[in-house]
Amino acid sequence: MYQLFIGNKNYSSWSLRPWLLMHQLEIPFNEKLVTFEEGGSWEKFHSFSPSGQVPCLKTEETTIWDSLAITEYIAEDFPQVWASDRITRAWSRSASAEMHSGFSALRNICPMNCGLKVELYEVSAPLQKDIHRINELWTEGLQKFGGPFLAGKEFTAVDAFFAPVTIRAENYNLPFSEDAKQYIKLIHSLPSMQKWIADAIKEPWRESAHEEEVRSSGTIITDLRQQ
Repeated sequence: MYQLFIGNKNYSSWSLRPWLLMHQLEIPFNEKLVTFEEGGSWEKFHSFSPSGQVPCLKTEETTIWDSLAITEYIAEDFPQVWASDRITRAWSRSASAEMHSGFSALRNICPMNCGLKVELYEVSAPLQKDIHRINELWTEGLQKFGGPFLAGKEFTAVDAFFAPVTIRAENYNLPFSEDAKQYIKLIHSLPSMQKWIADAIKEPWRESAHEEEVRSSGTIITDLRQQ
């Protein structure tokens, strides 16, 4: 059985992607949660992950690191990870790869924190550009493949790759379009997504660097986490 090593659910957007994908598609795996350390986690994570980062997937035969590589590895055993149609798969992989490598303003200005509601100091031009492009991608997928998910009727990897964006959109009250907001509502209605967020809010751990990232971007309106 797969063993998936992840970081704190409250902070780790990268960990959410393969976790949500496998959980939602009912692909069996054992969860191994390893918390972030004050001052850096490379040595701790390097004990199980060659890159010293999460997520990391282990099988009896090999170790796979990086969320996109993990997704492709799983897809070899479970083809429902991607859409069955070739053109839809190509679009999905392109959109997932763009998310994987891009949107730095969104990542930096709106760091992942499932338990905090934040009022941004401003929606800067680079952040607005990222929001506009994500709106564009989501609209294209929903219209081209018929929805309600980005690649059609079923949840697939491309939805998992954008799932952290839906958390950021909600918690930072980002100015997405009405169609995008309906898609965000759909993702947040998934039992697997609800479980991740509920688990994240219950976590007792705090790591100062992740916490400070949020404070540098805006005013904390609500902290939903247990104290």
